[in-house]
Amino acid sequence: MLPLIAYPMIDPVAVQIGPIGIRWYALAYIAGILIAWRLLRRLVEAAPAVASPRQADDFVTWATLGIILGGRLGYVLFYRPGHYLLHPWEIPLLWQGGMAFHGGALGVILAALWFCRREGIAPLAFGDRVAVGVPIGLFLGRIANFINGELWGRPTDLPWAMIFPADPLQLPRHPSQLYQALLEGVLLFGLMLALNRPALRARPGFLTGALLAGYGIARILGEFFREPDAHLGHLAGVITMGQLLSLPMLAAGIWLMRRARPGA
Repeated sequence: MLPLIAYPMIDPVAVQIGPIGIRWYALAYIAGILIAWRLLRRLVEAAPAVASPRQADDFVTWATLGIILGGRLGYVLFYRPGHYLLHPWEIPLLWQGGMAFHGGALGVILAALWFCRREGIAPLAFGDRVAVGVPIGLFLGRIANFINGELWGRPTDLPWAMIFPADPLQLPRHPSQLYQALLEGVLLFGLMLALNRPALRARPGFLTGALLAGYGIARILGEFFREPDAHLGHLAGVITMGQLLSLPMLAAGIWLMRRARPGA
């Protein structure tokens, strides 16, 4: 059965300058960080203020390092440890692909904790401001996955199924990258904006918990439509790696929201 919607053939390389190609995936990271940074500058001063715009500027560098290092090491450790144990020289080769959100999230959390300790900032309150802008990067990253024709969905006969060029089986599949862009990006960002109210900002940890729990739910749902990694499949025959890694995030998010108290 042929899909009713043709996969749009978009060149993954957005700009080619001689031998140097700038990919949409890289631009998604850059745009996500820049937009979230501009939003963070405003949020840190919103009542109750937790930091200055200058401190928000300084944090961007550390957040970027946390995203890149954490995302790459997370992919290496969570998804392909055996391969990189035998080929450790490939770990720094980011242009070959392979980033994990859960690792990037952990990297940003560690960077934020270090930064807040150095600057004398309350970490949970600062994390709440950072959390509001995270879905922006998630949305752009999933759109870049779609442009790259990677991380496609499971086979389906729905009328919006697509055949992805790199799929060796050439089967009509869910465009699960777009599902995840909607769940992890649009809907989660809408939720974070709705919760970004003075009463909840005054409860340190609540917005951070909402992001963790919201992402955990969105990722678990999205994984039901996404094709599991070929080298992993379903763990124990019932759960994907993405779902497994999202369960601790969901639990941590619920715990943070439950413990959040005004002035804590």
